[in-house]
Amino acid sequence: MKLTVKLQDHSYPIFIERHALEHVADFLDPHRKYVIVTDDGVPARWVDLLQSQLSDARVITFPCGEANKSLDTYESVMEQVISSHLTRKDAIIALGGGVVGDLAGFVAATYMRGIDFYNIPTTVLSQVDSSVGGKVAIDMAGYKNIVGAFHQPKAVLIDPETLSTLDQRQVSSGLVEALKMGLILDERLVELFEQEPLDLDTIIARSIDLKRAIVENDEKENGQRAILNFGHTIGHAIESAYHDVPYYHGECVGMGMLFFLPDPTLRARVQRILERLRIPATPAYDPKALRAFVEHDKKGQGDSVRAIVVDRAGACRIEPMTYDQIETILERSPYEK
Repeated sequence: MKLTVKLQDHSYPIFIERHALEHVADFLDPHRKYVIVTDDGVPARWVDLLQSQLSDARVITFPCGEANKSLDTYESVMEQVISSHLTRKDAIIALGGGVVGDLAGFVAATYMRGIDFYNIPTTVLSQVDSSVGGKVAIDMAGYKNIVGAFHQPKAVLIDPETLSTLDQRQVSSGLVEALKMGLILDERLVELFEQEPLDLDTIIARSIDLKRAIVENDEKENGQRAILNFGHTIGHAIESAYHDVPYYHGECVGMGMLFFLPDPTLRARVQRILERLRIPATPAYDPKALRAFVEHDKKGQGDSVRAIVVDRAGACRIEPMTYDQIETILERSPYEK
């Protein structure tokens, strides 16, 4: 399957195909000079498979984990890119999950004021969400994605076969982002999560097509694209506050969604799906402490934040909320009827 993200200044293809990584020459120029940025959580089989098909490609690897989406790692990777003598005619390939895509994309966005990069996501989370849209960033001072840019990829190559090397927790965490897409835009996608067995390929394809449409309508998150932050307002706060646990990003988004589902019936429905995916329950928390993290989120606007509320599956609304209102929401357990 081929989808196209049609933007005014930069359109690009999304290829979704099992075993696509076995013939990358069909999707990018194998004779171009590349730096492949990955982390040590990506199995060597995928790294070796990609590098073996490129005539001039250096691999840069950093330790896996959100903690390494940092200024120190950015500096280390950038120094290695500089030592590789890449020019503006060359390109960076991100091979890995969301952390790799965000960091490698930010390196590509800032090296020589911007060079091409290709995104090859290898986790469910990155395949259904973060690989498309051009949002690249690093974390700093305990806040997620606080330093970043919009830098669209040259192309995105999604090979669901790479998911075969993931553990179930990683798969489930990523699927929460697909569930999010269904809750805000497409009840049919929510229904796919209630079927047995899960049709992973269909869920990925439908999710990324919905993400593509949103990005086309609002590339820089000035309007509709904000709905993709459903679950993230409080989810990011939980992720930052409990970074030493650590929870996966998708797990925190799942926790965060429950606070903005006013209908008890829908909330119970979502809870059942999250339980089926084995997403952890929201930990005991201090409402004021989480509020502080929400206040420092980059999505904040002065004394308020644009919260995404889902009243029924497949439809959502943007509701500006003060931080006092957020704290009031946090004072009530998301599991209360």
